[in-house]
Amino acid sequence: MAGVEPVRYVERLNNRYRQQGFPPYAWTINEDAPITALRKPLSQCRVATLTSGGVSRCAMPAWDPDARNDFRLDAVDAEAPTDDFQVHDSYYDTTSAKQDINCVFPLDRLRELAAEGVIGSLAARQWSGFMGRIYKRSHVLEEAGPAFAAELAADEVDLALLVPA
Repeated sequence: MAGVEPVRYVERLNNRYRQQGFPPYAWTINEDAPITALRKPLSQCRVATLTSGGVSRCAMPAWDPDARNDFRLDAVDAEAPTDDFQVHDSYYDTTSAKQDINCVFPLDRLRELAAEGVIGSLAARQWSGFMGRIYKRSHVLEEAGPAFAAELAADEVDLALLVPA
């Protein structure tokens, strides 16, 4: 689109944190990605979702909207009604997510895809977590990420959708 400037995301974040007195952030640079091709057709895959959008069931504790390094990970029943969620995050405009949770946690859309046979099924557990600004990358890479991957493996998940907010 002519005349539209890209959002200078990294520059804006660097300026924001510098104004708050934080040292320069050491951004992760990935030279490659461990992408693995599906081993079976999508129509036979069990799918799980992880949202980092500050989403929790109404009966669960709300997320701290200003959290930093919150490695909490909530398992969410895949059959949970989508009108039983709350959204707490100060890092994005949550208006649309509060109107339709599927913006950041697409349970209804995935249920529809499963009913249509586009995907095989939803895993019994869906996920909400890693909320807040995560600065401890080594903890994610060495502990939290592998622990989450083990949960996905236990649920025999073939495909995980990561929905950042």
